[in-house]
Amino acid sequence: MNDTKPQTASGKVLFHFAMSLDGFVAGVDHDMGWMAGTDRPGLQDEYVRTTGAVLGGRDGYDALPGARPYSSDWDGPVFVLTHHPEDATPADGITFLNCDVAEAVRIGLEAAGGKNLEVFSPTIGRQLLDLGLIDEIDLHIMPVMLGQGIRLYDNPGSEPIYLHHVGQSDPTATVNVRYRPI
Repeated sequence: MNDTKPQTASGKVLFHFAMSLDGFVAGVDHDMGWMAGTDRPGLQDEYVRTTGAVLGGRDGYDALPGARPYSSDWDGPVFVLTHHPEDATPADGITFLNCDVAEAVRIGLEAAGGKNLEVFSPTIGRQLLDLGLIDEIDLHIMPVMLGQGIRLYDNPGSEPIYLHHVGQSDPTATVNVRYRPI
């Protein structure tokens, strides 16, 4: 299997998502049920060990209020970036931020304590990519096509962002995947 090496906890800003083959990171209304039964063994443990803090957006939080990444296996700080923290539903371990994305990253990295800050918001991730503040994009392509939902990267009219495939002998080579419908 052609796969990346395990994630390391090195203080990176990590744009991290499971993604459908057609580019969606969540279904309609932030539905995540499509991911059931598609996990790689040991993957969650890898991220529990390497994640120091999480930065997410208000839309995702409101769709799943109080939800925490990686179930109860991870207990680090979660920051939710919002323009209206005063009307957010509070939850243990959740801090609502009303600042620009660069400041949110600074706060998140400090809280991560040398581990990675995971960005769990396509909108915030796009803004951080535009500012050059994403260190890595870590995608887990799931064998499903959703057809609709929330895209990983949606930025009409923007210039392409070219990427370097980490850990490969040719970092600009195309990644080939092959599936058959079930």
